[in-house]
Amino acid sequence: MQLSNYHSHCTFCDGRSLPEDFIKFAISNGFRAYGFSSHSPLPFETFWNMPKDDMPEYLQEIERLKQKYSDQLEIYAGLEIDYLDKTYNASIPYFRELPLDYRIGSIHFIPMSEHLIEANMVCIDGSFNNYAYSVKKYFNNDIRLLVKKYFETTIDMVEAGGIDIVGHMDKIYMNGQKYTDFSFSEDWYQTPFRECLHLIAEKGLMVEINTKNFLKKHELYPHIEYLSLLQELNIPVMVNSDCHYPQLVNDGRKEAFELLRKTGFKSTRELVNGKWQDVAI
Repeated sequence: MQLSNYHSHCTFCDGRSLPEDFIKFAISNGFRAYGFSSHSPLPFETFWNMPKDDMPEYLQEIERLKQKYSDQLEIYAGLEIDYLDKTYNASIPYFRELPLDYRIGSIHFIPMSEHLIEANMVCIDGSFNNYAYSVKKYFNNDIRLLVKKYFETTIDMVEAGGIDIVGHMDKIYMNGQKYTDFSFSEDWYQTPFRECLHLIAEKGLMVEINTKNFLKKHELYPHIEYLSLLQELNIPVMVNSDCHYPQLVNDGRKEAFELLRKTGFKSTRELVNGKWQDVAI
């Protein structure tokens, strides 16, 4: 089992501890590599995204930690970048010009207007009450329409580029599955999801196996039943905990690696001395 993690959140966004606390945990638990991926700045303020003004300090702090712990741990500077639309995503010059080691592309918000303000966003993460309100307001209480829009947006994100890793790519089901008419097996879910995976494979991107909710809710992103499809399409994967607390850095990793082995995966993709490599599992 490779002890590395590339998806984590610290006090620069909605994480609950200082960056150095995560590094100390990783070292004490025998990690080889650790990457930070704070939520990217947005054109509107949220409680969980990093303000744009804090970006220089974020990069400076990670560089300080790289130097301080260089003989104990490989440390990397990443960012989890929200795709909103064609005007605001990882491919725009602001994000492309940042001195990052990698970029995770994720979808948390779906704009319902060309005006990129929080009031016009459907948040697919967070509380079910807010999620249900948006499904009713924008999608006539039809979860299938939101799922369709989510995967269309995911395809747009992959096509736009600027990312290395697709983050929690089917997290739409976290709240979506609470609807009685939600189904993983129906064409309205299967078809767009598979289209996304085929495009990811075509573009040569990596997909994270996100374990944030695995031990708490037995939910893996992507869903467990799709691991075999990732393997068939030869999509490189990594195991990330999406942690917000240092003590959760390793949460669900052992279980996820067991699932990958059972599915037939022979390796995960890792940053080794600054280069992505396939490392045997």
